[in-house]
Amino acid sequence: MGLAVQYLLNALQVGSVYALIALGYTMVYGILTMINFAHGDIFMVSTYIAFFVGVALLGSALHLGAVPVFLATMLAAVLGTATLAAVIERVAYKPLRQAPRVSAVITALGVGLFLENFTLATIGPEPRFLPPLVPVGRIVLGGVVISTVQAQTIVLSALVMLLLDTIVRRTMTGMAMRAVSWDKFTAPLMGVPVDRIITLTFALGASIAAVGGVLYGMAYTIDPYMGIRIGWWAFISAVVGGIGNIRGAMIGGYILGAVEIFTPILLPSTYRDFVAFSLLLVFLIFRPTGILGRPVAMKV
Repeated sequence: MGLAVQYLLNALQVGSVYALIALGYTMVYGILTMINFAHGDIFMVSTYIAFFVGVALLGSALHLGAVPVFLATMLAAVLGTATLAAVIERVAYKPLRQAPRVSAVITALGVGLFLENFTLATIGPEPRFLPPLVPVGRIVLGGVVISTVQAQTIVLSALVMLLLDTIVRRTMTGMAMRAVSWDKFTAPLMGVPVDRIITLTFALGASIAAVGGVLYGMAYTIDPYMGIRIGWWAFISAVVGGIGNIRGAMIGGYILGAVEIFTPILLPSTYRDFVAFSLLLVFLIFRPTGILGRPVAMKV
């Protein structure tokens, strides 16, 4: 039982990160019905922002405590990534809103390749580790080991997801997002600034991915190509949960976290991607709207 609980905690940790990234995919799709395939690489950029800011703060003469360093690193990653996403939306995606949908998809793939290779050329291919932003410790309960990073990842991710759900459902900005998602042609007639809301959606989705990036970097290595695999797993999470549905993306993230942790128990670890993509195909064939998604009827 203790081993099963330990695996479950590991799945919650990984699934929390996937859920945070999946929210960016599902928010953009909900607004523009577009898959932002560069989102995984934006997540990658956030980990490097956190790395350089964390190293600079810990090596400075200010002698800041653990909490200020962690908060400052998280804030820098969130603001830097949000700004990057807003710029990408304005420069790369906005001119293509009236273009065929495949043009936006190809552009998103190109943006992702640019971010990967720009990072590779300027920083290098070597894997890096985020410095310890929080005191390293662990709690042992009945044979189950809970690290401080693990507990922080699970709790903070849950709080961020709860905050996002509250923003979307209970604020004027969230109402404007839902209005644009429902009918972006009629929303301007109601006084909704569509361009601003779309840019804000990109920035907000990137900010949430940045939180996941910092939490991921505190537990695992980072490199310029990490966004490819993690981005695909987060995309599968969004599809499984119901792309365009925020709560569905959260559920999908935890499901994919369970797939990653529990697959090596039953199969060789090399089967992880096979199981994940098989799950994607099963949902696309038998329930393409995902767990919480609903089919949209269109009048013709």
